[in-house]
Amino acid sequence: MAAFEYRQAQEVAYNDSKKKREGRLRMIIRLWHGRTSISKAEFMKERAAPDYGSIDGLKKLYFLRRVEGDVVHFLLVTRWDSMESVKKFAGEHPEKAKYYPEDDTFLLEKEETSALYELFFEK
Repeated sequence: MAAFEYRQAQEVAYNDSKKKREGRLRMIIRLWHGRTSISKAEFMKERAAPDYGSIDGLKKLYFLRRVEGDVVHFLLVTRWDSMESVKKFAGEHPEKAKYYPEDDTFLLEKEETSALYELFFEK
């Protein structure tokens, strides 16, 4: 998955305070993809949902999955009020994927990045 270049992410974070003052907040969408075996699929929801939900600034969390034989693909789509909120969750480099120690047991691979997008239209 392609991710914002880090300097673009910094620019988004820098502009968030200006957008807030002007009454226009730039929302950030973060996408993370993972794969696990079908027998371990519930782990994703049980482990990640409480962690995401503990962060102020998370506006919405979607867990999407697609089953392909014995493998389940997950796409976690999160909506954040600012890049600073994403950093509270993911760390100083928000385009870098976040993993938990037990993920080695559950995930088939660990992708290095998450994709970050600016939400520029919503209806």
